Parts: sequence; structure tokens; C-alpha cells
Amino acid sequence: MAPHTEQLTRPAVQLRGLTRSFDGRTVLDGIDLDLPAGQLTALLGHSGSGKSTLLRAIAGLDHGVTGWGSPLLERSRELGGGQLTAPERVSVVFQDSRLLPWRRVLDNVLLGAEGKDAGRRGRAALEEVGLKGRERAWPGELSGGEAQRAALARSLVQQPELLLADEPFGALDALTRIRMHGLLRELWERHRPSVLLVTHDVDEAIVLADRVLVLDQGRIGLDLAIDRPHPRSYRDPLLGEYRERLLAALGVTEDHR
Repeated sequence: MAPHTEQLTRPAVQLRGLTRSFDGRTVLDGIDLDLPAGQLTALLGHSGSGKSTLLRAIAGLDHGVTGWGSPLLERSRELGGGQLTAPERVSVVFQDSRLLPWRRVLDNVLLGAEGKDAGRRGRAALEEVGLKGRERAWPGELSGGEAQRAALARSLVQQPELLLADEPFGALDALTRIRMHGLLRELWERHRPSVLLVTHDVDEAIVLADRVLVLDQGRIGLDLAIDRPHPRSYRDPLLGEYRERLLAALGVTEDHR
């Protein structure tokens, strides 16, 4: 299911001239980027290319970035004389679930949740991710896939306008990853947040996202729309052209496979 046209007329995130350096080494080099509301975007790049740095900047977790821009949406931060704009309600999902072992699953899901209906939302979110009946379980009783499902439920409770996912399936086995891909896409279609998914996996990006960005030497080296209907299969030969273009942008040739 493609994002609604009216949603894509406005950006959820806008970056202009975003720059980040560490010890004199430039990791992000003047990035200009718009992420439309309601779009599922994947971000690829080599290790150390700045993918997680970019995600943390958008999440408001890195105050060392600089840039310029103008406030367009609900949240705008000064960045060395300018602004990075993003929605107020942002959730982040990491590679590990980051569940607190001394809190039960529902209590973990409700961390930071506000409102009289938070408990109801938490139970509903657990049901959505297939964990109904596990509210009173301890994190140590969950499998890796179940723990990531709980982390997704925790993000849903916040009713995010923007979901930032930093390699959320990287530690899972292959079969669990495929199931989680279907779940993420299903949740996105139901709730329609903007999603930025950081991944090392080209096939994961192609199967899940409607747009794939490649970060190369601190800049967006490729911005590729994936114009294929969902659900997509890893075995779809029509996805091969997208795979070849992304691998080429990553500097991967037949000799390197």
C-alpha cells in the first residue's frame, strides 16, 4: 500500500546543510533531505558512514550537529545558526530492545507513556504485535523476536508521527527477521507514521521501504524510489534491478560477492 498522496505533500523532517564532525573527521557533510509525512524510508551505508549519527540528530539526541534551515513543523532546533525540523512525537527503536529487566513487559511498554488511557493503549499495542497475554512476563522470559515486538509496542504507545529504527532486526535470526519485516510493514500501514529505517541489509531495504537512501562519504549518494507493490518477496526477479543499483552505490561488485 503506497502512502496517501495528501500525506506526502508535507515533510515530516527537513534537513538543510546538516553537518557533523568527530575529532576533525566529517561524518555528515552538508546533508539536505526531506522526509515526507507517512513515507517508509530506508537508509543504507557502510559501517561508520554516519547512518546512526544522522538518525540521532533527527531524534534530537545529538546536539553537536550544525546546519541551516527554516522551521516548518512542530519542533525546530537551532543548529549552528539554523534549524532541523521534525515532529514533536518521535519514537526510536534500537537493535537491542532495551527492555528494563526489573520491569514486566507491560510496564516496559508504558515507560514514558502519558494520559489516562495509557494502560489501554499499552495492552492494545501488545496485542497488535502479537504479545497479548504476555503483559506480566519478565523481559528475560521473552525470545529475541518477542523482545523486539515489545520494543515496537513501546514505540506505538507514544503514537509517534515519526518512527526512527536503528537496525532493529540486526540481531535476529533470518526467519524471525522475515516475520518482523511483515509486522513492521503491517504496523506502518495501519498507523502511517513516517519511518526512517537504518539497515545494512540491501534486501531488507528493498522489501520494506518505498524509498531507499544510500549514505556515502557524508552525503546522500543515491535516492531511489522502489516502485513495486506490496507485499514484496525476496524472490521477486523484478527487484533485481533495484538491488544492483543499490549495491553499485555501496561499491559492491560481482567480484566482491
